[in-house]
Order: sequence, then structure tokens, then C-alpha cells
Amino acid sequence: VLFSTRTGLVEALLLDNGYLTDIRTAAAGAVAARCLARADSSTAAIIGAGRQAQLQLEALTLVRDIESATLWARDPARAEIAAAQSSARLGIPVSACASVQAATAEADIVVTTTPSLQPLLLAEHVHAGQHITAMGSDAEHKNEIDPRIVAEMAHYFCDRLSQVRALGELHHAIEQKLVGPADSFTEIGQVIAGAAPGRSDAAEITLCDLTGTGIQDTAIATLAYRLCRQHQAGTVFQS
Repeated sequence: VLFSTRTGLVEALLLDNGYLTDIRTAAAGAVAARCLARADSSTAAIIGAGRQAQLQLEALTLVRDIESATLWARDPARAEIAAAQSSARLGIPVSACASVQAATAEADIVVTTTPSLQPLLLAEHVHAGQHITAMGSDAEHKNEIDPRIVAEMAHYFCDRLSQVRALGELHHAIEQKLVGPADSFTEIGQVIAGAAPGRSDAAEITLCDLTGTGIQDTAIATLAYRLCRQHQAGTVFQS
């Protein structure tokens, strides 16, 4: 439901069945990669096989020249289907892998999009120059990334520091006392605004911990409403 900030009245009821939330989540991942991944990144690894996993890869192709991708999921059959669908839609080779390690071995960019309760991306899976976007840790019990990566290996960024301390990948590093609860880290908004640096060199490992913020929903709803208003009244829109 979109409300007017001037009158408080309802502007629109968007019956999108979660589509706009999916799109804004994928867009956030693309923004993180645009700001932090190496400019010459050409390979991607997606951990997960759901709708968001496929959208994350599609969004990546908008900000980097992705030439090939790999995909891993707990269910090999789902991984094969998702890889085939992404390959057909994007026109690049996308292959399903038998392990996270195999999927990430040659990847310039790694995106995790699962509800995992235990780390899937381990310290031994990561190599110099990689960028990692963690999308799945949107509740305090979820954990996709080895806390050692957060604390010891990667230059860490997040969407909202107060939030990731409570429920993001950073939360688990704090819980294991690998970092302090008051330690300072950079929010991706600071990088976008030019107030803080992003990647410092080609060999650096960067990690962006995205837990999702309400302003993203406001932004995507406002955009959809504006686009609808530009068309004739009564037109039915489908994704």
C-alpha cells in the first residue's frame, strides 16, 4: 500500500504478489556489485536456486559483463532447472555444480540467496579479488557466510549497520566474539554517496551484507506507481 507523504491518503494498492519486493532485492544486489566488484568481473556464482537466485544473476548482468555463471543448491534437480532457465533467459552458459566449492572456485562475484541456518560459503571457498553479496541473512537465526570471512578475510560493507548487528552476517561474527559489537563498518550508502571508499585494490575480498531496508520498498512502489500513472487509466500491467 502506497501512502502520500503530504496527505496520508492511500495513493495506490499494488497487487504484485511479491514481485516488486523480489525486484528491489535483486536491484540492491546489483548496486552492491556495481560499487564493490572488480570492473573486469566476468564470472558469477549463485548459491541458491529460487526465484531470487535467478533474479540476482539477471541483475548482475546489468552492472557487469558476466560471460558465464555457476549455481549450487541443496537440491541438485532444482539447481539444474534454475541453471537451464537462467542460461536460456540471459544467453550465457550457466552450469549447476555439485558443491559450493566447485561453484565458487573461478567466480569473480559470489551471491548467496538461501535461508540457510549454517554457513554455506566457508573461508576455504574464498579467493583474492572476489566480491561476495550475502542476501539471505534477514533474521537472526539465518547464517550463510562463515563468520571468519566477515571478521578476518573480507573488507566488510552492509546496508544498515544497526540492523546487521542484530540479524545479519555480522551478527554471527559478533556472537562468536570475532568482532566487537561497537566496531565500526561502512554502509554501502556511504560508498554510493562518495563519503567512503569501496574496493581498495583488485586483490581485495569485499563482502556486502544486505538484510533489506524499508526505504527500498518505498522506492520500488513509488517507481511502479509513477510508471502506471504515465500510461492510460485502466491499463492492466503484468510483470
